[in-house]
Amino acid sequence: MDYKKIIKSQKNRLKLAGILWFIPSKIYLRIVYKIKAKRKLNLKKPVTFTDKQNWLKLNDIHPEYTKLVDKIGVRQHLKEKLGEDICFPLLGVWEKYEDIDFDQLPNEFVLKCSHDSGSVKVIRDKKTINHQQLRQFYKNKLGRNPYYAGREYPYKHVKPRIIAEKFMVPEGLKDIEDYKFFCFNGEPKIMFVATDRSTDCRFDFFDMNFNHLDIENIHPQSGKEFSKPPLFEEMKQLASTLSKGMKFVRIDLYTINDKIYFGEFTFFHGGGFWPMKPESWEMKLGDWINIKD
Repeated sequence: MDYKKIIKSQKNRLKLAGILWFIPSKIYLRIVYKIKAKRKLNLKKPVTFTDKQNWLKLNDIHPEYTKLVDKIGVRQHLKEKLGEDICFPLLGVWEKYEDIDFDQLPNEFVLKCSHDSGSVKVIRDKKTINHQQLRQFYKNKLGRNPYYAGREYPYKHVKPRIIAEKFMVPEGLKDIEDYKFFCFNGEPKIMFVATDRSTDCRFDFFDMNFNHLDIENIHPQSGKEFSKPPLFEEMKQLASTLSKGMKFVRIDLYTINDKIYFGEFTFFHGGGFWPMKPESWEMKLGDWINIKD
């Protein structure tokens, strides 16, 4: 099969995604990276941020990371590491949608899968739920192993389940405040604030003094003015504690009413397929990932 011809055809890209799941990871990553990043992936001598993330997928395997990306298993890890659970309050865990007893849930809550990203559903009024649609949505999600989409090995053996968490937003705000720290061997270097997640998502990057950075990645900048979060120093310290010993990890945190909540460990930002712009930042973040050892 001539993959180069398929890649050039926009019409065939969806077909390509469905037929590559069985091929070796090194070949798969090269093809998908070419499609998404529109350039070649360098796995022999990786230099850039995305090159090195994909190199880590193949060469820096840590089975214990499976527990960290499991939205249920990570809770025990946080208790052991920090002495407390800083996750959102857990309301229930189920293996399939039909097991959920909605009568026992509050009117507002959040549903998501334990083994993936992109399965979050914010329920603001449970009386308005279209159960047929929601049931099918979670049936599809539970039946998919996210490992095969990006060959992110931590997800491969996570048990798929549905969980419900308490719905929480800061007083006076419509959306939760979302902060994502890029950490390299326990040192947070940059972070971004994700805004307008439910409408038209925007990413704004900052350094560790909360100076705005001219970086664009996945989503455009918001153009908004930001103030340094009151708990910024505490979030930096928490991100450092949780990322020690990891060559690269993104630590996602939230703040609600003067309290920090944990979001997730993300070992491959954007699946490792979305280069930073401008290129100077793609190189700089690549320099921060040490793969020499």
